[in-house]
Amino acid sequence: MATTGTRKTAEERREEILEAALEEFACSGLHGASTDAIARKAGLSQPYLFRLFGTKKELFLGVVEQCLDDTYERFRAGAHGLHGDEALHGIGDAYARLLEEQPMRLRAQMQGYAACDDPDVREVMRRGYGRLVEYVEAVSGKEADEISSFFAAGMLMNVITMMGLAEEPTPWGARLIAGCEKENPEV
Repeated sequence: MATTGTRKTAEERREEILEAALEEFACSGLHGASTDAIARKAGLSQPYLFRLFGTKKELFLGVVEQCLDDTYERFRAGAHGLHGDEALHGIGDAYARLLEEQPMRLRAQMQGYAACDDPDVREVMRRGYGRLVEYVEAVSGKEADEISSFFAAGMLMNVITMMGLAEEPTPWGARLIAGCEKENPEV
């Protein structure tokens, strides 16, 4: 027998709101996003949205923090049981799949970088990105120059993805993609 009228917990509602807010923030950024549109998409009132998150900025911080957490979990899954170069290849492959499967998460994360003029946003982005760097350092055992190159390639992947160069390549874009594939066969 099906139950009806089951109330959701505040945590379940928070998760639904974060998911509804993801696309709005990904497309419009912190200042351009509409909390009214987010509330409508989540099927609740704006006052209830603000009861759970306080401010639009707190909601934005929750979205970008969740994107960084998702990236971290993908890194962990990709490197599971691996070390050194194998871990880097596993992480790169897992990240490439994330970009392909959930491009809105990348767009929201990029909006987080763009909003780093706000000290609260900057702190969340630094903490989340730093966690990624520290994890890759620990699991790979690589030196700073190799870690920097790894993350530089990842940021190039982000730019290539955001510009749609894999789907609609330009001659220069195809050269960049080929260079990434040569350096990182998992791309």
